[in-house]
Amino acid sequence: MRSRRLLVARMSVEVELEKGQVTKYRRHENGRGLVSPGAQVNPSAYVSSATYVESDAQVGPESWIGQGSWIDHGAIIGARVFVGANVHVGADAIVGNEARLASNTDIGRGAFIADGAVIDHEIAVPEFTDVSARPTTRARTVPPGGLSAASGPDRAGWRRTWGARRTPSPRLPVPPVLVTVS
Repeated sequence: MRSRRLLVARMSVEVELEKGQVTKYRRHENGRGLVSPGAQVNPSAYVSSATYVESDAQVGPESWIGQGSWIDHGAIIGARVFVGANVHVGADAIVGNEARLASNTDIGRGAFIADGAVIDHEIAVPEFTDVSARPTTRARTVPPGGLSAASGPDRAGWRRTWGARRTPSPRLPVPPVLVTVS
């Protein structure tokens, strides 16, 4: 009689950062994306397998994060948000409920994307910029020159169950250098 072997997928991955610091990420149950122990990701959210969610980040219910995306430290992703492939959401940025971020976009550090806003492919939203949706329609596509910059950490007055606006983190993004599976 043959013996059965149960293959168990590895539930954690160790990543060595530039300065030799090792961080252990866990795999999210829905999509197998890499989630830092300090991050909060709703179980109903989908996090693709080649995606990183860094510490202090929050991902809301029913959100979808595509392949190769990076949710940086302290970023907040609201409920039912679509994040395409190869998207970087900068540190301390806030993406409102039902927003849509197309593939290959870069959301700057501390940026605010309003509820229902739609960001086109390959758009770079500058740091500390507010992007708002028109109140008369459900969502608005933001063209390359259609962003309005506003300074100050409380410019949007954003308050939701996901937390209040935070001051920007002093941490700088550090890409992983070496990945070892444990």
